[in-house]
Amino acid sequence: MHQPKLRHELKHSINYADYITLRQRLKLIAQQDPNVDENGKYKIRSLYFDNFDNKALMEKINGINNREKFRIRYYNDDYSFIRLEKKGKINGLCFKRSAKLTVDQCNKLIAGDLEWMKRSTEPLIIELNSKMNYQQLKPRTLVDYVREPYIYVPGNVRITIDTGIKTGLASRELFNKELPTLKTSRDLIILEVKYDEFLPNIIRDIIQIDNRRGTAFSKYAECRIFG
Repeated sequence: MHQPKLRHELKHSINYADYITLRQRLKLIAQQDPNVDENGKYKIRSLYFDNFDNKALMEKINGINNREKFRIRYYNDDYSFIRLEKKGKINGLCFKRSAKLTVDQCNKLIAGDLEWMKRSTEPLIIELNSKMNYQQLKPRTLVDYVREPYIYVPGNVRITIDTGIKTGLASRELFNKELPTLKTSRDLIILEVKYDEFLPNIIRDIIQIDNRRGTAFSKYAECRIFG
């Protein structure tokens, strides 16, 4: 399988005053993601996979250097753009692979019908099928949140601000728009910065990265507190 490009990823928990200041600065020098709504944001729903040993969760909690997790994700209730994603870390750098999925494929996968995956020619689907068998991975937890994304082309920098993190508890109803969700216990605002080889000084100065304490925060781990 083709080796994905490795990128740097920084995470910081910020307060509301930080958020207001930061977004004002970013709007002056960065581009907004073309997929945002009139408020400059979009909604994300993800269904994460794990097994009975909580492999993905424990790798995150224990800070395992080389780790991975699988999820299904879509944006703004748009079922025409559904992705299976594998996100991981190798020696502190992050990567992501993705493959297209349909609503029917997702429903079959969630129901445990994996026959269609055996006929797939998509490497990521083949890999997940294998790991659902020998690692016993299964759809585990729904995670909803709102993202405000910015792009700075030099350095291929992507800055995102995530709020309103909610969990669907043990539900796997990925396409149920009326599904009751529970807000996580902390009113968190998470700043994430992803970039290639270097972080431009103008971005470093705007987000004041050196004055913030990094966090190993995981939205999946946060939502697993509830089940």
